[in-house]
Amino acid sequence: MKKIVLASASPRRRELLSQVGVTFEVMPADGEERITSTEPSKVVEELSYQKAMFTAKALEKQNGHVPEGFAVIGADTIVSYEGRILGKPSGKEDAVQMLRMLQGNTHQVYTGVTILAEENGSWKSLTFFECTDVIFYPATDEEITAYVESGDPMDKAGSYGIQGAWGAYVKGIRGDYNNVVGLPVARLIYETKKNGINLKG
Repeated sequence: MKKIVLASASPRRRELLSQVGVTFEVMPADGEERITSTEPSKVVEELSYQKAMFTAKALEKQNGHVPEGFAVIGADTIVSYEGRILGKPSGKEDAVQMLRMLQGNTHQVYTGVTILAEENGSWKSLTFFECTDVIFYPATDEEITAYVESGDPMDKAGSYGIQGAWGAYVKGIRGDYNNVVGLPVARLIYETKKNGINLKG
């Protein structure tokens, strides 16, 4: 059984991992991320790898070497609409603009996940992405403004949380709901198991 470290401060990711019975520590990634792609699936894969690697390097520094029996999970979620990547809003006005654009339409949520597992003194990496379509009912400007004023969208890609008050405007999804929340846990368990990594003990 590996010692699992989640390279994310997201309370939603912590909750999802706990729900499926994974025991882990939290050590948020700390470093400057760089993206070289504009393709949403590649962007989230790149960012998840960088996040996992920042935390893996911090663990190495603490231990003086690659720590034995560790696995680091990094993840990154973005929203994409008509090929345009929507990250976290820069402010309230930005959040309003994003939600105006998304209301009444279908968009995609991408989450990239990287697992770095210690193997014979080095990190073995596994990276994948999951994509879910999300369809919104139309919302009025008043409804959008009220939601933005609540502060809920400010730390979320695409300016909304599907599990919060904005859930009232979600007409449907095609794909994994947990992926929209921030971590496709079923796929994570499946991929790690397939690669001989036991996250659940």
